[in-house]
Amino acid sequence: MIKPSRYPVRFYAWYLFWSVVVTLGILLGLWQWERADDKRDLLASRAAAPSMIEPVDTPSDGAQVYLRGRYLPQHTLYLDNRMASGRLGVAVLTPLRDMNGQLWLVQRGFLETGFSRDAPHVSTPEGVIDVSGEWQKAQAQGPLYGANQEGVRLQQLSLAPWEGALGEFSHHGWLHAEQGDGVLTPWWEASVMPASRHVGYAVQWWALALTAFVIMLFGGHRLAADRREHYERGR
Repeated sequence: MIKPSRYPVRFYAWYLFWSVVVTLGILLGLWQWERADDKRDLLASRAAAPSMIEPVDTPSDGAQVYLRGRYLPQHTLYLDNRMASGRLGVAVLTPLRDMNGQLWLVQRGFLETGFSRDAPHVSTPEGVIDVSGEWQKAQAQGPLYGANQEGVRLQQLSLAPWEGALGEFSHHGWLHAEQGDGVLTPWWEASVMPASRHVGYAVQWWALALTAFVIMLFGGHRLAADRREHYERGR
């Protein structure tokens, strides 16, 4: 006969386990709800980002920026392994010196290379040019295995590869060109998950917490009933 003393341990272990699951579901739901608020603020900030013509101050993230200056084609590098309309290629990255002497990095668009690993080459307009596009602040990148630069190819977008030869850029970020001289096929777009997606995740976590709570109560009730039954049999 099973001793009744085992049942309190099972009973409390059951409630402890499911209480942890319920608490975790509630906390993760709250976290996703807060992220939804953050995304609403971010999207509102991007929507309100100004248009800036030949700015001196650093643009806000998502601002439409219009530059006039000269490309520095000898310092062009290429962001490797980009895709556009199912085609494989690179993104062309060319520094630009504006009319105020400021140094900018311009992401000029997509250049198809296929699977060739030969060094890419692109023509670059000479003289004073005009270019416009969306400004993106430099941000932390994902993990990088090995060197970032391989010849003229980069694995991650960063200002560091140019700073040895050109010095620091005037602003910590880059322009994703959309129109103007030397602009190729645009491929980049801001990756911002909509707030509704985070709300959906929050609801899913809370639904999990509610389900776990119901299971906890139902299972606890059954354990208590079994405990009483075994206790009565042992009397």
